[in-house]
Amino acid sequence: MTQSYLQMEFGARLKELRTRLNISQKELSEQTGLTLRTIQRIENNEVKPSLYSVKVLGEVLQADLSPCVKPSEAKPYEFNLTLKITDMNQFLHDLTVLFKTHWKTIFLIVLVIWLLTSYTDIKSGIMDGWNGK
Repeated sequence: MTQSYLQMEFGARLKELRTRLNISQKELSEQTGLTLRTIQRIENNEVKPSLYSVKVLGEVLQADLSPCVKPSEAKPYEFNLTLKITDMNQFLHDLTVLFKTHWKTIFLIVLVIWLLTSYTDIKSGIMDGWNGK
């Protein structure tokens, strides 16, 4: 890549690479799993791509796009999980009460599901026994 190419905005570089490979935005969307709107927004420099987006775009376009993104430009892929212990304790208490009061119904539902999923095995076992095998 030339120095002027590296100085271009990421969206312009992505669009240039995509059009050079004759891939539409819709095709790129389908191949990467990113939404069409996300690709449009990245190419128009409306948003900065996440590291995940840079990775999947690079894989599909068969190019290393990481040098094209300054560390300050890319936003990290984040996953947040917040658990409230008091809510979890209440949930466990409610679950315990549910099992204590409705264990027969829960057992019956699990038994029916097991019978339905094992129907062909049970049927073949009965037929083998019936036929003396």
